[in-house]
Amino acid sequence: MNRIEKKLRELKRKKRRAFITFITAGYPNLAVTRKLIFSFSRIGVDIIELGVPFSDPMADGPLIQESSQVALKNKVYLKDILKLVKQVRKNNSTPICLMTYYNPIFCFGEAKFLNAAYNCGVDGVIIPDLPPEEGRSLIKLANKYKLDVVCFISPTTTRQRIKYISAVAKGFIYYVSLTGVTGPRKSLPLDLTTHLKIIKRLTKKPVCVGFGVSTPEQVKQIYRIADGVIVGSAVIGKIKENLNRPDLIDRVSRFVASLKNV
Repeated sequence: MNRIEKKLRELKRKKRRAFITFITAGYPNLAVTRKLIFSFSRIGVDIIELGVPFSDPMADGPLIQESSQVALKNKVYLKDILKLVKQVRKNNSTPICLMTYYNPIFCFGEAKFLNAAYNCGVDGVIIPDLPPEEGRSLIKLANKYKLDVVCFISPTTTRQRIKYISAVAKGFIYYVSLTGVTGPRKSLPLDLTTHLKIIKRLTKKPVCVGFGVSTPEQVKQIYRIADGVIVGSAVIGKIKENLNRPDLIDRVSRFVASLKNV
């Protein structure tokens, strides 16, 4: 059992929901990313997703796309992010997932990547463009390293496939709340509760909801019907708003705390 699974079991025991925050590693630079990780840990973020910058992030909306471009211009690559996690692990035990498209892993080498991720202290990987049916070799090797491969379920996923994904997923299941890309939305889909009830009947794995979540009211709504919530673009947007301010870390952290502690 790794840090993700321990955290989720602890939260279930305390009848609490998981609050998961996404940030793009290297946006606006790796020094800020490092400070945000420690700050988020202090305010009680349960799991931190570090986005690996990629040139063609097909699941991401404009905010995360822009943050990835900035990080790539800063020459932040997968090896640099692994190095950052290894440094952070000396003084930080918050579960960390890497959210990356498959291309950087393919170029790095699956076995080499998973070995490096394990040795650096990564707890899980989320790969939006790698269906579990096509990722069998990666999932099998990740299991040996006790790295959770978090899988996606969307509003269009069939019941048969939900059962299959539930069988292979580790850590938690990432429910994509809408058919579209990431980015803040004014409201959550009207059928969110209906879809989650179906999924919860078909799996015992924790189900966390992401895509489009940006307000305390939305977080509160998801807390009532899911095991956790994932907030990404709204956090990236808050970083962007405060790029030139010396108190960027405090401002972003206060925003995250306002969402978490509803």
